[in-house]
Amino acid sequence: MIPLETHGLTKHYGSLCAVDHLDLSIGNEIFGLLGPNGSGKTTTVLMLTTLLKPTKGSATVFGHDVEREAQEVRNLISYVPQDMAVDIKLTGRENVAFFAKLYGIPRRDETIDRVLWMMDLSERADDLVRTYSGGMRRRLELAQALVHEPKALFLDEPTIGLDVAARKKIWEHIRILKSRGMTVFVTTHYMDEAEHYCDRVAILDHGLVAAVESPSRLKGMLGKDLISARMSGRIGGNLPEGIECLGGKEDGEFVFSSEHASEKVPTLFRWLEEQGAVIHSLSVREPTFDDVFLALVGTGDEATGFDDRKFRTMLRRR
Repeated sequence: MIPLETHGLTKHYGSLCAVDHLDLSIGNEIFGLLGPNGSGKTTTVLMLTTLLKPTKGSATVFGHDVEREAQEVRNLISYVPQDMAVDIKLTGRENVAFFAKLYGIPRRDETIDRVLWMMDLSERADDLVRTYSGGMRRRLELAQALVHEPKALFLDEPTIGLDVAARKKIWEHIRILKSRGMTVFVTTHYMDEAEHYCDRVAILDHGLVAAVESPSRLKGMLGKDLISARMSGRIGGNLPEGIECLGGKEDGEFVFSSEHASEKVPTLFRWLEEQGAVIHSLSVREPTFDDVFLALVGTGDEATGFDDRKFRTMLRRR
């Protein structure tokens, strides 16, 4: 049985289409849902967790329909939202005990000890949560979510606002959960996390799926090398033959792709100068997952010359 499936899943808010005919099939994996703000990530999660009714289409969790069998779905999943969901006036143990009581867990003390141990919180279990670090509070939320042994776990931006060490610790625990057979569905804005920890990702853009693949395969589809240009000013017009612009970032970096990137640097340099751009640096580098994301969602700036339809067509062909 496939853990999570959607068929034409769609959500409208009045005239706005937040999620547009979403088709996904997710197995025992860490699956990342990526996209810019307003792309439909949270709406998708809310529909899959039975908290929001789809406008049309369907979704199932371990064979149970999220609309017709909402209670069965809730018994099989846990959802950890982005906002903090722990009571800082209680101890860690008391927070977990509250959730265990809500779920009617038998042998409650044994279960509480187990999930606190899984999240490396046993030594601080009886301390007030107000004394916990941000990473510890996030791990406590995971402990709460695990008391009823869910088969699927939904995490909305699980490491947002945490330092590098705390982020790494959270992902170590997520990987362990997946290795024990749990399906983990994650939304994140951190491209490095998606690249290193997710088995597959779906990238949403204005409610539409731009790509569903493993991060490594998506990177490979960009080509071997890219040209990174840091510059001031805007560019327009047609790029030199054999060079495409994947988009620009707020810090003034523009990324270009070419089959023979090193050989195209002089040509691109002359063209940028002709456009009136002030070039601060120009270098050839390997593609990153940030480049994939930028290529798929674009920049909203038609003057860059980027045509995301070409890239999406390339993905479908491969």
